Order: sequence, then structure tokens, then C-alpha cells
Amino acid sequence: MAGEKNRAELIPEADYAKGMRERVLPFLKEHVVPEIVPGAGDKPLMTFRWDTEHPRGTVVLLHGFTECAEKLSELIWSLLRNGFSVLTLDQRGHGASWRDERIRDLSRTHVDRFEDYVEDLRRVCARRLEGMPEPRYIFGHSMGGAVACAFLEDHPGVFAKAALCAPMIAPLRGGLPLWAGEALCGGAKLLGRGRDRVFFSKPWAGPEDFATSCATSRSRFEWYDALRTATPRFRNNGPTYSWTLEAFRVTKRLLAPGKPEGIRILVRLYTAEDDNQVSAEEQERIAGRMPFCVRKVVPGAKHEIYRSTDAVLFPWWQEILDFFEDRG
Repeated sequence: MAGEKNRAELIPEADYAKGMRERVLPFLKEHVVPEIVPGAGDKPLMTFRWDTEHPRGTVVLLHGFTECAEKLSELIWSLLRNGFSVLTLDQRGHGASWRDERIRDLSRTHVDRFEDYVEDLRRVCARRLEGMPEPRYIFGHSMGGAVACAFLEDHPGVFAKAALCAPMIAPLRGGLPLWAGEALCGGAKLLGRGRDRVFFSKPWAGPEDFATSCATSRSRFEWYDALRTATPRFRNNGPTYSWTLEAFRVTKRLLAPGKPEGIRILVRLYTAEDDNQVSAEEQERIAGRMPFCVRKVVPGAKHEIYRSTDAVLFPWWQEILDFFEDRG
């Protein structure tokens, strides 16, 4: 019965830290092919590729805001064990990729334009997808889900399917009207404060609190929190005014007339039941406008669905694997 529940070969919570330390990370490190790729403005992006024998296809993974590729290690392991080659990257301002040299605080997350993320992905795909097996799929979480949507709108034909995990079609604004948020952050940027930390954010100050985190699995939470505590480049935890402005603007960009309708591939969009980071309403709106999108709510999940308890994670991730594997 346990095997039936974990056909995806994820790491059970009861043995999580040991499984990651002894099985997952050594395997990924041994088989990875890293490469620095020039992104938008020729800024260096750290990319990672894994190839499998007799692959069923390739999956491109996009992490979310304040995350990095290494945070997705369990999913990468599962994809490889299920016969998929994998390509991922640290998005600009995250992990080992380029950061604005004028920002010395590694916990501050900055971008000048949201379109830089999209152009980064285009360049990475052009450089590193060549020779990787078809069909090719994309998985994007949160901010990465927004980047994936924008890419799919502008670059049809690259991916055959997409899975979106709590995508940031719109961030939750805590009751702040959109116009007010744009005015506040836009004004700060005009005053030369675009790279400053936004007023409601604080610098990284040590380990996170599980109770207020976006995870429901304590084992998965503690594994990455320890890694983050030990690795300064993984400590992103708050946005600049410029990043926040771009997040407020992304909704208009993604929901512009005709844009979602142009995504003519099969899409699965997953909404976390207890998400306090992004808008479920806007996820529903964009899903309704994509011709071949199925939206599902994941019960018992917070924003980071992929860091849920086994009871939630195993069937959800298996559903995504089945979705990618189905050639019907």
C-alpha cells in the first residue's frame, strides 16, 4: 500500500532529512551539468541540466519568489526517477545567478522589469533545451508560474504542456487597492528608491517560523530552512520597491486581451486551499480564459503545495507526473 501511495518516489517525511542527505543530493550533484547562460542584458544566470536514459521527455522547472533551484531538489529527483530529463535555473536575483551589484543585502530580492524574467527563460531555453528530448513540459511555482504564463503567451510551440503550482497571477495585497500599491512603489522608484527594501519587509534574521511559513510538512520545511540558514545566497526573504511594483503590474500583463486565449496547450493550474500569498480569484480568471486549462484546488495545502505533508503531496505530484506522461 505504501508503494501505491508513493509511486512518484518522493522522500517520505519520516526519513526526510536522511533521504535528502544520503540519496537525493549526492545523486543530483553527481549527474548535474551546470552552465552559466547570459540572460537579459547578458547578466549571468546559473542553469542546471540532468539527462536520463530512455527519457519520456523534458521538464523545465521554475522556482518562485525568494527561492532557488535547489529548493526543488525533491521534485527534480522524482522527475529523474520517473524518466524525465530536467532543466532548471536560479532566476535573476536568486541563488547563484546575477544580482544587482548595488544591492549588498543578499536577502533583498530585486528585479527592474518582470519582462527580464521572461527574456531570461527564453535565452535559457534557446541555449540549453537544444538536444533535450521531446515532448517538453514546463512546471512553474508562484512567481515562476507567472513567468511560465507570460512565456507561454509570447512563445507558443516551445512546450507541449504546463503545470502551474499556485501561480502568481496576482499577489495578495492585504486590502491595499492596486492603484495605491502601484502609486506607492512607482513613486519610490521615481525617487531613486527602487532598489530599497519595501517598507513592510525586513532583512533576513535567522531561521523561519514553521507556523507562519508557506509549508505544511515540518520535515520538508526544516530541511530547506537549515540549508538556507547555512547558505547566504539562499536567504532571499523580501522584495524591493521595484520588484513589488512589477508584481502589482503582472496581472494586467498576464490578463491582457487575447493573451491567455493564446495559450493553446494543455494546462493544469493548481490553487492551494489555504494560500495567503497569491490570489485564487485571479487564478480562476486566467484558467477560465485558457482554452485547454483545468484548474483544481488542492485541499489542505498552503502556498507551497510541493512542501505539503505526504498525504497531500504524494497524490498531487503523482497527478502531475501522470499528466506529463499521458500522450493521449
